[in-house]
This record gives sequence, structure tokens and C-alpha cells, in this order.
Amino acid sequence: PRRGRLPARPPHFPVPPPRRSLRSVALPCAMAAPGRRAYAGSGPKIGEKGKFEGEFKIQKKAPYIEHRLKVWERLFKQHQERVSKETQKAIKIELPDGAVKDGKAFVTTPLEIAASISKGLADSIVVAKVIYREPVASLKQCVAADMDEDEDEQQQQAEADQCVLWDLSRPLEGSCRMELLKFDHPQGQDVFWHSSAHILGQAMEREFGCHLTIGPALESGFYYDGFFGDRKLKDEDFSTIEKHAADICKEQQPFERCVLTKDEALELFSENPFKVQLITNKVPDGAMTSCYRCGPLIDLCRGPHLPNTGKAKAFLVTKNSAAYWLGDQSLDSLQRLYGIAFPSEKLMKDHKKFLEESAKRDHRNVGKQQELFMFHANFSPGSCFWFPMGTRIYNKLMEMVRNEYKLRGFSEVITPNMYNSSLFKISGHYQNYKDDMYSLNIEKEEWMLKPMNCPGHFVMFDARVRSYKELPLRFADFGVLHRNEASGALTGLTRVRRFQQDDAHLFVRPDQIKQEVLAGLDFVSYIYGLFGFQATYALSTRPKKALGTKEIWDNAESQLKAALNESGLEWSLNPGDGAFYGPKIDIRLKDAMNRKHQCGTIQLDFNNPIRFNLQYRKEGEDEAAGDEEQDKAEFQGAVEKDAKGEVIWREGKLKNGFERPVVIHRAILGSVERFTAILTEHFAGKWPFWLSPRQVLVVPVGEAYKAYAQWVERQLVIQGYHAEAELSGKTLAKKVREGQLGQWNYIVVVGDKEMTDFSVNVRQRDVEKPIGTFSIQDFMAKLAGEAMPSSKNTKEFEPFQGKAPPSMAAPPAAPPPAAGGAGGGGKAQGDAKSAARPTLQKSGSLQLRKMGSQKFADLTVDDDVEHFLEHHPYVKGFTPSKADLELFSQMCDSHFPETPNLRRWFEHMESFSPLERTSWA
Repeated sequence: PRRGRLPARPPHFPVPPPRRSLRSVALPCAMAAPGRRAYAGSGPKIGEKGKFEGEFKIQKKAPYIEHRLKVWERLFKQHQERVSKETQKAIKIELPDGAVKDGKAFVTTPLEIAASISKGLADSIVVAKVIYREPVASLKQCVAADMDEDEDEQQQQAEADQCVLWDLSRPLEGSCRMELLKFDHPQGQDVFWHSSAHILGQAMEREFGCHLTIGPALESGFYYDGFFGDRKLKDEDFSTIEKHAADICKEQQPFERCVLTKDEALELFSENPFKVQLITNKVPDGAMTSCYRCGPLIDLCRGPHLPNTGKAKAFLVTKNSAAYWLGDQSLDSLQRLYGIAFPSEKLMKDHKKFLEESAKRDHRNVGKQQELFMFHANFSPGSCFWFPMGTRIYNKLMEMVRNEYKLRGFSEVITPNMYNSSLFKISGHYQNYKDDMYSLNIEKEEWMLKPMNCPGHFVMFDARVRSYKELPLRFADFGVLHRNEASGALTGLTRVRRFQQDDAHLFVRPDQIKQEVLAGLDFVSYIYGLFGFQATYALSTRPKKALGTKEIWDNAESQLKAALNESGLEWSLNPGDGAFYGPKIDIRLKDAMNRKHQCGTIQLDFNNPIRFNLQYRKEGEDEAAGDEEQDKAEFQGAVEKDAKGEVIWREGKLKNGFERPVVIHRAILGSVERFTAILTEHFAGKWPFWLSPRQVLVVPVGEAYKAYAQWVERQLVIQGYHAEAELSGKTLAKKVREGQLGQWNYIVVVGDKEMTDFSVNVRQRDVEKPIGTFSIQDFMAKLAGEAMPSSKNTKEFEPFQGKAPPSMAAPPAAPPPAAGGAGGGGKAQGDAKSAARPTLQKSGSLQLRKMGSQKFADLTVDDDVEHFLEHHPYVKGFTPSKADLELFSQMCDSHFPETPNLRRWFEHMESFSPLERTSWA
């Protein structure tokens, strides 16, 4: 089976979209034409219609297994004879610690090197990562029949760099630098689960005699597709398959690798028409491919693999589903089995606990419990119905992004929901993505619902002559998008047909790329930091097939690298993994369950400005000059025609004095639907106050206080909060308990005292006891401190030339001097504020620290911090701020606080991650 991962749904599709993977359910694969016949020998075949033809029945010990083994034994013997004739020269193997081991080419294996260091190391490693110091012919020897084109290009690039994952039991072929990887390494896991997929495939063949197709490793586990005829797998089959898998692991079957010609591979798999089709269409005539064997299973595979099946100590079949051969619904229906395996029982137990917690957090369950959203399988499958509570979350997310757009120089636009198909022919979506778009017949012309916003933004940019002075021009759009996802691929909010994105397209000059990418990275970091997400960043560079000159790519990549370096973020390099239209930064966030999600993206695009003939007037050109002054020389640009030979796109001429902009495709949340699903599971339905659909529940202690409860509710609603008064006849304890289960952030109880004092008794979610009684004013102030965050303080002016006017928020009135206060008439009459402050007893008080340090000059806490913290969780109120970060940093450099409230505050600050604390600045 092929190694790899199920493609996550991209948050944003630039133009044209990347070639889709063979693994994608119900997405056509460009790898093989379904109608092309594939046949070898006298066994079953793929017929003219692309479907299985021939006899098939469910059976144990299927006859094709014995036939395949006999052919393998002959071919494997020939392979061993060829390898034995290779020159066994002396080689040097350098390890990461600088140690160098001696070995012989085609004799010494990575496992032998590991065993020479320690038995424990040899037992714990799963694969070797090798960088050869000299040319190795075998790296370019094989064509993988089990990879799609994109994966093959990536593999070829890695091999060109002489860097490859290597079987532990396969002899090294030259001097190299070698790293031994364990299961805890991402590439180690990939190899482990890839080998485990072979174990699963063998179990499927043993029990059912099915025809295996493909079985890759995933980010967490693996799957295998098989043709079972009309047989449908059920949950009851799982235990049988797991028993076979356990037996296979106990047998410690070695993985054997064999290199074959195309004709030999066709002979080996002559009884499996699906493998024959892969070989026929993927392996060129005269080329070689590789296969692996473990026990009776033999499969097309690039590898590498574990030394033997005994490395898998725990094996679990997790679920099954339907699939289609080559992802095409018109072809044969397959059965897909998912599984996971680990090198220890402990890791399996941990995984099962993870699955239990994941089930509790599943957004589909939480969404139903909290009445956030629903789907209807008949009336509109794949399109979400948002209930009022879910709509509050949806709208607040967009409001938060819109607020940031205003602060960061974006202009929101609104574009049509449907277009004439000619627009998508220009963009290339029609040619590459038509089957996944919804089409309409309007007045005998083909129209389509838009699956992405970018073509509309290009039309708007081209609406008039643009000047370099207008750039960067940042268009943002929350337009409704539709994509015709296959019904079998729909999964709650994570894969839908109707959705919205925080979509933006930035039109920039080439010299502006770095600054805009840097701003984009800051935007991404800020948004993800609000939710406590950690993100990883990877720069994907020029692929083998790329649009534009190498100079353009080098310049763009250098600016992306400079932006990443200047951002201070850790990032990795994905050589050759960029889109063909430009390099990109892939951003993946990690949630509370340590699961990774692809949401944000920053992608450069050189392609669309050409296809849409976008251009702007360069600096120094006369803006009054008209088109009549343009160069009249004949221009012959690129032309694209459809299958009928009709021109669907013709390259436009770049006018004299004009340049083409570079487009930056940018999304942070990606699909708001999908991001909501991620947040739901990240928070387990316990929403932060500003995002919560249930913020304050008002509970009267009795009938006499219902009117006051309604008044409190009304005041909260007027202030913009989501509040409800619980006026039913249930007991107080039951109301409070139901409020807690409903994940209300605050439950305020009101009775006679509260009604008399205009106050509320406050209970906070997940806090065992009430946090106290607040006046209605103080409670409102507390809630205001937890309102929707912003990257800028909108209540203060920014400085101009080092100075700023007073804050827009009126300062609190100064309290009168205390009667008979110390100092009496010796104080200036206007110094009432100073007279009201408590006497400073502690040498570590905030006031004295401020006197000796300019670092705290912007702190505005009027009282001593020890006194202030008696009623506030942070040094400036009810929300963490830059003041908390600065004071915490100085205390870390000086001494641990001695006073009780300050010490409690300091310990609370320590509980935050450094990333969270940094976000307060």
C-alpha cells in the first residue's frame, strides 16, 4: 500500500486547486482513466466500463495467494542473486552524535549498527533516515505504483537530495549519515503504521479472500481498501480480523523487499485486477517497481517497513466505511477498514482513553447537547442549520475577525453567489474542479455557485486602472460558498457543502511581499493565541512543475523566509511542496487533545494575475497617460482551448508602464463551520465568556424576586450580553445545577438582600463555591473585562511623536481625603488621590517599584497592588494585560513576592503558558 495521509479539506482553494490525491474518497484521480482496460493473465479483470469482471467469492485461503507466493519465491531468488553481485566496498556510517561506524556496502544493515550500540536501541527503533554521501543508483531505480503523482514528485525530490527512509534490515549501499528513528518520531510513526496496514491487509485476505487495493498510513493509524464483491463488513467482523492480526504479529513475519520489472509485477499480481491497473498506468514500460512480502501477503509498495510484524504489540480495528476505486463513484464499491497499532499495550491504553475523551468532546454530540446546530439528511445534507445559540458563536467569530480587519487595514467586500461558468474557465476552476461545483441552467447558459471567493476579487481589482499607490489592497470576504462534496465524505461541521470563510486576497507589489506576509503571520499568531492553540509553520518551496521564472520564485521564497525569520516563529522547510502557482506557508494548529488541524494558509499566487490580466501603474509613470499612448506592437500570448477547440482563455497584454501584482491568498479560521467544530472539541463545550452563547443565567431564590431577576437580565442584555432569567417553578438547587450542566459562564442568584442593594450573588463555571456578591455596577465591570478581545486597546489613543492625549475613558473620580488623615494640612489641597491611598508598608509594593522603574510607568492602578488584588484577579482589573506581563517579568528577575495577594497572583501568572502571556502585550 501507499504511504501517506488522507487529505484534509483545505481551508482555502487558490486557483487552480492542486491535483487531488488517489486516497480522497469520491474525488476523481488523474492517475488512471476509469475506462482504460487493465488485464494480465487469465484472472479477473477491469473491463471497458472500468469495473471488476470475473468470478469472485468470499473464501479463506483464496487460490490466488498460493499462486502469488510461488511467483514471488522465484522472483525474490533472482533479486537476491542480483544484489549479491554488487560490490561490497568499505563504507563509513556517521551517526548524529558524530560517531563513525565502519561497514560494507550491501552487507551492513542499520539494525546491525544499532545492535552494536545497545540491544535496547535496536529493539526500540523502527526505521533509519539516511543521507548518502555518494551517488546511490537504487534511489532512482524504482517507480512507485502505489503513489499518486504529487507524492511521487516529493519522493523524487527527496531522493535527488540523497535523503531517504531506509529499512532497518536492508543493507546500506554507500557511505552516509544515518539517524535511527523511534516510534515517537513522526516519520517513525508513519513507517510503523504503514507496516501495520500490511498486517491488516493480510488479515483481510486470510478471512475473506478479498482483492486488496490501497492501504496508506494516516496521521493516526491506517486503513486498507478491499474489493469484497457484495459482502459488507460489519462491526462483528472486527474481532475476527483483530485475532488474525494478533496471530500475524506473534509470528514475527519478516518484511522482505524485492525489485521487479513491470512484466514481472504484472505476472505477480495477475489475479488482482486492481493492482494490475495500478502497474499498467503508473509504471512505464521498461521501468522497475518494488514490492514487499510479510508472510503470505505480497503487495506493491515503495516502503520502507519494520524489520518484522512482531514490532506491533497492540492492534485495534477502529471502524469501517464504504469507498470507491480511484475515488470515482462510477467505479467499483470497496470496503475500507481503519485500524491503529502500537509498539506497547500501554500506548494502546492511552490511545483508548484519548478516544473516550474525543467522543465526549465530539462536536456533533456537544452541538446536540447544547442545541447549537443540526443537519437534515433529506432536505439539505451537508448544509448546517444553526440554532440561535450556535448562531451566536458563528456571528461572534466573524465579528472578532471583522474587528481585526478594521485595525489591520482590510476592506470587506461582498461578491455574488453565482457566476457565469466563463469566469471559472478563466480561473481554471472549471477545468480542474467542475465535478465538485454546483451548476445551474439560466437562460440556456451554464452558471455556477461559487466554491471560492478569489475570482470575484480579481474581477473587482480589474474594475478600473490601479496605481502602485493603492497597493497593498486587501479584500476580505465572508461570502457563502458551495462545494459538491460526496455524500459519503460529509462529516458534521468538518466537511460540509455550504460554508463561509474568513477569506482575504491581498494585491501587493513584489517588494511588499515580506511586510504583508509578516503582518499575516502576526495576525495568525494573534488569533490562534486567543484560543490557546499552538501552531506549526512550514515553508513549501518551488515544485518540479512551476509557473514563472526561477528568479521570481527565488525572490518570493527569500521574502517568505525573511518574514518567517523576522517573526520569531519556529518553522520548517518543505522543499518542492509549493503550489505550482507560488510558494506557500502551511500553518497547522494543535488543539487541547494534541490533534493537528490545517486551517490557516498564506499562499503566493503568480498565476491569477496573468490569467485575469491584472496590472497596476508603476511608480514614475504619468497617471494622466491614456491607453492611446500604449505600445501598438502585436502581442501573442498564451491561449487555452477546451475539448471542442474553442478558446476559453487568452493571455492579456501587459501595458507599457504597468506591472502585475502578486496575489496573497490568506485564511486564518478557514471554514467558519470547521473552525467552530475544532473550537467545540478544543473547549469541550466550555466556551470562553466572550464567545459563549450562554453567558449569564439569572436565578431568583423565590417568586417575590422574579421581577428583579428580569430587571437584571434586561440590564445585561442592554449591555450586549447573552443573559436569561430562570423563572420556572423548579427548586433553586435544580436551577443552579441545570445552569452548570448547560455550561453557563456565570449563574447569578438574587434574593431580598440583592434586590435591596442592587447586587447579585455570583457563581462562576467550574468554581465550587460562589465567588462573592457584586454590586450590579461591579459585576458589569467584571464582565466588561472579559469582553471580546482586540489586538489594540480601543479605549486609548496611540502615541504621536512619542506623546498621546489622555485616554478616551473618563478617569474615576478621586475619593475625598480621609478625615483626620496623616499629614493634615501639610499636604497640598489638590493631592486628594495621594491622601486616599493606603500607607505603603511593603518594600515590594507596586507603588515603590513604579517609582524606581520606568518599566511600570503605564500602570494606572491607583491603590497599592496588594490592596487592589483583594478584589481583582489582575493588576489592572478583571482581565490580563501588558501590566501583568511586565510585573511578572520583573518579579521573575528579582524575587518571589512575599505578600499574600501578590503571591497568589504570581502563582496564577505562572499557570499560563509563555505564549499566552506574550499575547497580553
